Amino acid sequence: MSTSLKPPKETISAAVIEVPEELRWQLPFWRRFFNKLFGAFCFTALAIAGVLLVYLLFSIFRDGFGRLSQQFFESFPSSRPQRAGVKVALMGSLWVVALTAIIAVPMGVAAAIYLEEFNTKRNKLVEFIQLNIANLAGVPSIVYGLLGLAVFVRWMALDRSVISGALTMSLLILPTIILVSQEALKAVPKSYREASLALGATKWQTIRRQVLPSAAPGILTGIILSISRAIGETAPLITIGAVTYINFVPKDVKSRFTVLPIQIFEWSGRPQKGFHENAAAAIIVLLAVLLLMNSLAILLRQRATRR
Repeated sequence: MSTSLKPPKETISAAVIEVPEELRWQLPFWRRFFNKLFGAFCFTALAIAGVLLVYLLFSIFRDGFGRLSQQFFESFPSSRPQRAGVKVALMGSLWVVALTAIIAVPMGVAAAIYLEEFNTKRNKLVEFIQLNIANLAGVPSIVYGLLGLAVFVRWMALDRSVISGALTMSLLILPTIILVSQEALKAVPKSYREASLALGATKWQTIRRQVLPSAAPGILTGIILSISRAIGETAPLITIGAVTYINFVPKDVKSRFTVLPIQIFEWSGRPQKGFHENAAAAIIVLLAVLLLMNSLAILLRQRATRR
């Protein structure tokens, strides 16, 4: 009796086929209109930004390419634009960025590993720390400069040195490294961990040999973004007292320093046209250094992806 009450499969399929096509998931006219309008708006905004970027780069290369020479790279700052160079600022940027990476990258990756792999039981303290890390990623950079001035320059008496600048920039990029590294670790399938533990590996061996190699491309992406931000920041370093005129190259972490963004800012404020050309040339050097560092990191990421 129960089988006779079921409608035949042909009836069900026929009923499904007979549903009018125009009644299936059809959006109202106003919604389709606004979708197209929003798409056109986004494309227009992107096109305007692209045109402005191309024009800006063209004007920078037009004004500064002629100043690029061996003398420009080997000269110290000067009151005469024809004799001024970027040697001090370039070496200062390399010092600060290298120390920032040495300090922030291991600390950020280690914090992400602890929060994602070892901290299996979420308590209120860990949730509070996680919330603050997410909030710190959006704090303006000038706030980190004030923090570096109060803590590293005055309280720890490190003076306006390279190490003070590197520690301040490390605080700036640390939240980004932690968050991106956590997302990369979350993307690793749980089966990798379970299979490694089932074969007798310890927790740390599983993380070091299975999880980290799989998450390396995502972690390197976060490092690229963070270092790119650090190399172009000016406000935190001005706040801690990085000077605009130095006639010597930093020799150690306690030396005073300046960086390319500060040197560009100082030259841009001069009334002489020659200094404006120097600023454009320094921007080209800064872009070249940034692209070189990013290219190296991208190669490392691709190598990790292939492995």
